[in-house]
Amino acid sequence: MTRLTLSFATAPYDRIMPLVDGRVTVRGIDLVYLPQVVEETFWRMARHQEYDVAEFSLSSYLIARDRGEPRLTAIPVFPSRMFRHSAIYVNTRAGIREPRDLVGRRVGIPEYQLTALLWVRGILADDYGVRPEDIEWFVGGEERAGRREKLPFALPPRIRLRAIPEGTTLNDLLVRGELDALIAPRAPSAFLQGHPNVARLFPDYPEVEAEYFRRTRIFPIMHVIVIRDELLERAPWVARNLYEAFERARQLAFAELRQTAALAAMLPWLPAEVDRTRALLGDDYWSYGVEANRHVLETAIRYAYEQGLIARRFTVEELFAPSTLEEFVI
Repeated sequence: MTRLTLSFATAPYDRIMPLVDGRVTVRGIDLVYLPQVVEETFWRMARHQEYDVAEFSLSSYLIARDRGEPRLTAIPVFPSRMFRHSAIYVNTRAGIREPRDLVGRRVGIPEYQLTALLWVRGILADDYGVRPEDIEWFVGGEERAGRREKLPFALPPRIRLRAIPEGTTLNDLLVRGELDALIAPRAPSAFLQGHPNVARLFPDYPEVEAEYFRRTRIFPIMHVIVIRDELLERAPWVARNLYEAFERARQLAFAELRQTAALAAMLPWLPAEVDRTRALLGDDYWSYGVEANRHVLETAIRYAYEQGLIARRFTVEELFAPSTLEEFVI
C-alpha cells in the first residue's frame, strides 16, 4: 500500500514532537512537518487551506463550520489549552481595578474571533456580569499595523466593533491611554518591557484561574487539529489514524514531564509544578477526545453563539470526524 504524504503545520509543542522526531508514526501516513507560529498557520489555513493537516483556532473553526467555508473537519485533539484571565491588560491611569470597571471602556483586541477573546468575553459575562455589548471594541495589529480578521463574519448590531486608526498599533494606543485596556493572547511589548502604564487586570492570575477551574472544571481549549475535507473525502481513514497517533504522542509527552532523571523543560522546579498541576486539575488534565472535554466544548459553542460569531449552536458531535467519536471493542 502506498503511504500518503501529508503537510502538517503547527507550533513545536512537546505533545507534538514525538510525531516529528519519529518516536510516534501514523499508520499509512508520512507527515511533512512545518513548524510555525500559530498566527501564520491560522491565517494561511483560513485564507488558502494550504496544509493537509493543521493546528487551527477553535473559534475560527466554529465560524467555518457555521458558514460552510473553508471546508475543514476537526479531530478532538487540542494542541493548545490555556487559562486566559492573564490576557487582560489595562492602562494603569484608566482607573480599572476590577472587571466591572471595563463597562463602557475602549478595549483593544487583535481579532474579535480569537479563541482567547471568546473565553475572556464569556468569563466576563458569566462571572462578572460584563457583556460584550457593554464594551467598545477596537481591533487591529498588536505590534504591527494592518491586522485583519482571518474569516469574515457578521456581528449583531449590539456589538460595537471598529478598526483602530490606520498606521497605529494596539500596544502604542494602550501606552498612550487612547485605549483603556487590551485583551490579547500575546502579552503586549510594553508590558514585557515593564512600562509603568501597562499592567494586568489580574496580577494574581494563577490564583484566580485556579479558583475558576475549581468552580467550573474548565481548562479552556484554544486550538484543534483540522483536516481539509477534500482529503477526508478521498481517504476518510486519515482522521482516525491521525487521532490515534496524536494520542500516543500526548502520552509520551506526559511521561517525559513526569520523569525526574533530567528536566524536560528549562524550569528548575518542573517536577513540583507537575505535581501541583495534577493535584489541582487531575492526572489527565490535558485530555483529548470528546467525552472528557464535552462540558468545555459545549461552553465554547455557547459563547460563540452568544457573542454573535455563529448563527446556530452546534452539538459537540457535529464538530468532529465521526470515526473519532467512538472506539471499537474486541
